[in-house]
Amino acid sequence: MKKEVLSYTISQLPEEERPRERLVKHGPEAISSAELIAIILGSGTKGHSVLQIAQELLIHFGSLQKFSEASLEELQRIKGLGKTKAIQLKAAINLGLRTSRQTFEQRFRITHPLHAYQYVRDELENEKRELIVVILQDSKGFALSSHVVAIGSLTQAVVSAKEVFRIAVRHNAASLILAHNHPSGDPAPSTEDLAMTQALIEAGRLIELPLNDHLVIGKGRYVSLRQDFKHLWNYEEKI
Repeated sequence: MKKEVLSYTISQLPEEERPRERLVKHGPEAISSAELIAIILGSGTKGHSVLQIAQELLIHFGSLQKFSEASLEELQRIKGLGKTKAIQLKAAINLGLRTSRQTFEQRFRITHPLHAYQYVRDELENEKRELIVVILQDSKGFALSSHVVAIGSLTQAVVSAKEVFRIAVRHNAASLILAHNHPSGDPAPSTEDLAMTQALIEAGRLIELPLNDHLVIGKGRYVSLRQDFKHLWNYEEKI
């Protein structure tokens, strides 16, 4: 049996059922994800109510996680969702992620490579390009912040020691951890990864800003160069 497609607009709903009014009355926790998306979008298009578009987004991507990872181009494939509304969604999602990350950073201590992996996993694991991220730490090992220092292609990204340590000095970091992804899903480090790590270790020694580890992240797994290539450091471990 063919399902009937509703063609109502938000204004046709009873006032107590409209997303904005429900949020004001009950708070954001009491309304659905589709309604939150509808509020961000603000309005629909001819033939597509804003709530219909929001529901179609969730059905199409299957989960909030996949929805949050969608590119602008993927979002615009949804009927009734043009470039402007896709940009609105990406901006709102990224703001939420930054807020969550900031809260996370204020209390997250990295004492093991697994902690560092958990810290940047969501940012790197499903990225289609190779990104290099630096995690800054204070003197007790708490994360101060993380920063993308290089964006590469499907197979390679290059970063200079100057850029990495410039950010660390600017944020008064006591030490740092490098992490980057392999879009292929295989976290095995390349010869270039090892050479870059060695160069950053030596640069950090010169300015007394140690590189504590370098993680290579694949699909659901990672390699800690500090654990697997200890000879690169040749001094007492700190994590």
